[in-house]
Parts: sequence; C-alpha cells; structure tokens
Amino acid sequence: MDEVTVVVAHSERATLRVGDVFLKVDADQARIDVEVEAMSLAPVPTPEVLWRKPSVLAIAAVPGTTLGRLGGPSTGSSAGWAAAGAAIRKLHDAPLPSRPGRAGRSAVALAAELDDECALLVSNGLLPADLVTRNRQVAEAALRPWTPAFTHGDLQIAHVFVDGDEVTGIIDWSEAGRGDALYDLATFTLGHEEHLDDVLTGYGADIDIDIDVIHGWWSLRSLLAVRWLAEHGFDPFAPGCEVDVLRSRM
Repeated sequence: MDEVTVVVAHSERATLRVGDVFLKVDADQARIDVEVEAMSLAPVPTPEVLWRKPSVLAIAAVPGTTLGRLGGPSTGSSAGWAAAGAAIRKLHDAPLPSRPGRAGRSAVALAAELDDECALLVSNGLLPADLVTRNRQVAEAALRPWTPAFTHGDLQIAHVFVDGDEVTGIIDWSEAGRGDALYDLATFTLGHEEHLDDVLTGYGADIDIDIDVIHGWWSLRSLLAVRWLAEHGFDPFAPGCEVDVLRSRM
C-alpha cells in the first residue's frame, strides 16, 4: 500500500504525495484555477491533471529529478542547467496569458511592500540593519519598467525536473501569468549563482540580460521571504538559503 507523504504544508496550502499522484489542497480556489489554466497554455512539459474538485487538484508525478535544492548542492550538469534555461525562454516567448502573475506586480507596489518589510525585519530583530539596507539598495535595480512575458512566477529550482539535458516537467503554476521574465530567471538561480551563466547560455545570447537586475531580484525576493518563511516553519537562515543570499550581496 502506498504511503501518504506530506511534501509541504502550511496554513495556506498543502501538497501530499500518494504513490505517483500529488494532491494539492489550497485554501484559495483561484490559485488552483490559475494553475490548471497555466499548465494548459504553457509550451513546456507540465504534469498531467488527473482530476480536480473544489480546493483539491490531483496531478501525476513527472519523470526525472530536480537540478538540486535551495540550501543544497547542485546535482545537475551544466547541460541540464542550460536545458532549463532554454525551456524558460520557450515559456517567456509564448503568447501572453490573460492575467498578471506574481512576477507582474508593479514597481510601485513592490517598492511599498519592500520598504514595509525591511522596516519589520529590522524592528523585529530578524536581520541586522546594515544587511537589510544594503540589500534594499541592490533590490532597487529590479524596480524598473519591463516587457510582459509568460512567467511561471515561482520558478524555484525544486519545481523544474530534468533527465540528463532534457527538461521533463515544470510543476507548481499557481503564481503564473504576465510578468517580468528576469524574475523567473532570478528565482530559478537563487542560491546557485554559479550556474547563472549556464542558464543564460540556454536562454539565448540574443537577449541582453542586465545582471544587476538578476541580483536585484535575488535581494528583493529574499527580503520579502525571510519573515514569512520563519513564521511558517521554514528556515531561511539555513546554509545557502535566503539569508545567505542576502549576505552574498554585502
């Protein structure tokens, strides 16, 4: 008999695995709707939707393995990282979805959220003021005009599966929509700066990528994540994770 494995669980959503089936339970039905729609439109390998009911989505496991994890070593080759870059480019070049995604928040809204979060990080004693101030400066580079692309919105390394140098599946599309392509690239390479060149090689030399913007998104995403992660049972202070990403910008 297959066992039930809790993949991730917090107050907003939970993902369970039973054999080769993943059950995603979400308090916000709209996120499930976004995920199903995005997977149907994305021109890259995605999980098969087995069934859906209010608040629950059942999808099949995808083959392959991830390239690593945040806070851990990369287990993938340079060719695997480049293949991921090529798949991300294919997604970004696809026709735009109808709705904005997490990567599509306005610079004005992000700046306001970031300033509030930075103040809380310091006042709550979670991070030292100099670390927060420096990374707020770095994050400014991400707050600029951008051309909308079809973005995944939560393209963590753990969400991309490969087999050798072939991408076999990209999972967790609940934040997908129109957004800044460099947000996806930064999210995917967060904590694995050593593979950024491989990803950009696969993404394509015909695009002029501003590396300062990638660095800005690393700082911005990490600053916004630290307190939420700490409050939901995760450890952003673990080696190689968000706080180390912030320290690397000093």
